[in-house]
Amino acid sequence: MTAYLITGVSICGADQPSDLLLYDGRVADPAEAPSDAVPVDGTGLVALPGLVDLHTHLREPGREDAETVESGSRAAAMGGFTAVHAMANTDPVADTAGVVEQVWHLGQIAGYCDVRPVGAITVGLRGERLAELGAMADSDAHVRVFSDDGICVSDAVMMRRALEYVKAFDGVVAQHAQEPRLTEGAQMNESAMSGVLGMRGWPAVAEEAVIARDCLLAGHVGSRLHVCHVSTEGSVELIRWAKSKGWDVTAEVTPHHLMLTDDLVATYDPIYKVNPPLRTKADVEALRAGLADGTIDCVATDHAPHPTEDKECEWAAAAMGMLGLETALSVVQQTMVDTGLLDWAAVADRMAVRPARIGRVADQGHPLEVGAPANLVLYDPAASRVVEASTLQSLSRNTPYRGMQLPGSVTATFLRGRATVLDGQLQ
Repeated sequence: MTAYLITGVSICGADQPSDLLLYDGRVADPAEAPSDAVPVDGTGLVALPGLVDLHTHLREPGREDAETVESGSRAAAMGGFTAVHAMANTDPVADTAGVVEQVWHLGQIAGYCDVRPVGAITVGLRGERLAELGAMADSDAHVRVFSDDGICVSDAVMMRRALEYVKAFDGVVAQHAQEPRLTEGAQMNESAMSGVLGMRGWPAVAEEAVIARDCLLAGHVGSRLHVCHVSTEGSVELIRWAKSKGWDVTAEVTPHHLMLTDDLVATYDPIYKVNPPLRTKADVEALRAGLADGTIDCVATDHAPHPTEDKECEWAAAAMGMLGLETALSVVQQTMVDTGLLDWAAVADRMAVRPARIGRVADQGHPLEVGAPANLVLYDPAASRVVEASTLQSLSRNTPYRGMQLPGSVTATFLRGRATVLDGQLQ
């Protein structure tokens, strides 16, 4: 394996530059660099542990026109991710050991990042009976995260059973919090803006009611609950309350919910149609504060690729979702680092350490110390770029940041010491 000697780099934003040697898949002592080590100039760059995404839609099997495990893995590497969790709402649904193993094997073949399949909670995402949770956990994929994402597990008894079941193998139930009766036909956030635009509103309480119920269930059962894509101020307060009780509740926020507001829906551009919907400026500020103080544990992209015909149509018919992998770190820099809410060490915590811990990914999210797995990203915070959809690695083009100038650029990504991106180019 090629050895890389990275010189003069700032590890997690440290003031004092350091050297890093990546050798034989691990971080090694730079003094022991072999003579043929490839030099990498880290001047002005920040080194972070390889990013870990708890919420990625890779669409394979079933919707390879939108994304494949390989194309999504390429996008992940370009975004600085060394591990992603592939959500279960594929076709067929990832509700059996066979399907999750298929996704896992495809990730190994692609080789750009670790692909950790998420298993469905219920068979076919229908909410009627539990899927093969134990079999998926015992499979080669070693599934530890289970979610019906895209659909809420609205039945309280079913949710309790899932929480009880995953305790046997230290799993976590990741809930898509959306009370279905309160969001029938909803098209955007319920607000003054939805009234002006004449669109059926999606109330914040539809998310918050499910979160409150599930936090209570997790506390009662003594199990692990993870709340997907938190989007409202009230949700942040509920999660803060649950954590104050000592319950094992974690939560994520997406980059787009940290930046974008429901005012954008006034353009009627379906690029801004997403589930949960874009919320108000007050919600965005609360989400940023919650991520800063640790109430929200991590950033997760909810990378949701769709083919052109599913997004470039009238709003009501358009699919919900946005791309996120290749722009996540830049959005976090703009919303959290450049605003002074997080430093780079905290970004490493929220985008690598905590998501790896929640997903039980053993060899990801480690500090960049001698002996640690050599999973890391080199990032240039002084760079800037205009996002061009046509240059993204994803098969789809539904990025809400198209034409926007975002800060920062991923210079290199290393997966166990192997460069998947080098000099900003996919390897």
